[in-house]
Amino acid sequence: MPKERYYATKVNGFITVCIVLLITACQQFSQPDLQTGSIQHQPNYIAGTKEDGFTAIMVAYAPELNGILSTLNSLPNAQIDRTITVKGVTYRLGRYNDQPIIIFATGMSIANAAMTTQMALDYFPIDEVVYMGIAGAINPRWHPGDVIIPERWYYHDESVYSNPSPGQAGQYIVPNYYQKMLDELPAKRAADPNIPNYKPFEFVHPDHVVVIKDGQEKPVDTPYFSASPRLLAAARQAISTMPPRLILDKRRAEFTVGGNGVTGSVFLDNRAYRQWVREVFHAEVTEMESAAVGQVCYVNDTEWMIIRAISDLAGGQEGVNEEDIYDEEVSRVGAEVLFAVLEQLTSQAE
Repeated sequence: MPKERYYATKVNGFITVCIVLLITACQQFSQPDLQTGSIQHQPNYIAGTKEDGFTAIMVAYAPELNGILSTLNSLPNAQIDRTITVKGVTYRLGRYNDQPIIIFATGMSIANAAMTTQMALDYFPIDEVVYMGIAGAINPRWHPGDVIIPERWYYHDESVYSNPSPGQAGQYIVPNYYQKMLDELPAKRAADPNIPNYKPFEFVHPDHVVVIKDGQEKPVDTPYFSASPRLLAAARQAISTMPPRLILDKRRAEFTVGGNGVTGSVFLDNRAYRQWVREVFHAEVTEMESAAVGQVCYVNDTEWMIIRAISDLAGGQEGVNEEDIYDEEVSRVGAEVLFAVLEQLTSQAE
């Protein structure tokens, strides 16, 4: 065989092997469904984590994370085994009652919460999500240190900002699609009373978020996201066994499961808007991450629940908001509730 042909054959063979390996590698990540044309995603978990089904313990920022870690360090049956950093996010992997846990901060607000939650679900085999953080009280019943675990989460600022209607005081011009939604609202609320009876806050007109997931042919109007009944049941059992807790040695904290929470990309500190949120969404608390976490878990079919410790009154106070006074203290209270819930969950798993 001539030299030129020999080397050409070798090169062509090498290229063929590379192509086969590349195709094989791609197939490990995605398998096309020949009937639907869709892609079936195969997780690419980080090495050494593939066999674990984690409970994800999630917070937004440092004071909340400090509450989790200080509580964990005081427990003899809890430990952190290693730390992994991916794209700037630090994941602490460990065990509680010999069950695998992963702890990390999502970052504050909707975009960070959604992005980091999806990253975690892509990188680690997570069975369930328990998120803990501080919140502002919408229901006047609640005060700093109280812990609320809502059943449903809504976006309060998914909305239309509209122009006033000329010559009609207090009236606004809304797009046709939004008017259609309002026209259909009574029938939908008759079928599901948890759908809000929307009314505007001046020029702000609240709306559903639109969501698509596997099994749906098109995006669907989704007014709220519901936490896992199993996790909520564990939370009810957990708080029934907890001893009384004083906040800054002053008042006894209340713990409750149920009702609605609202999420928005704003630090809510306005009395009139707070009252409007209470009337429209029947909200107990407001904060900046939970509905986004719930949406990502809903799309990924992952069980989830949110624990919120009251740090402030979301504008219901007189004078300056006191969130910075209570954030560390109430985060520790929220962490105590979270680990009481984990105690219930791990006992069920045994």
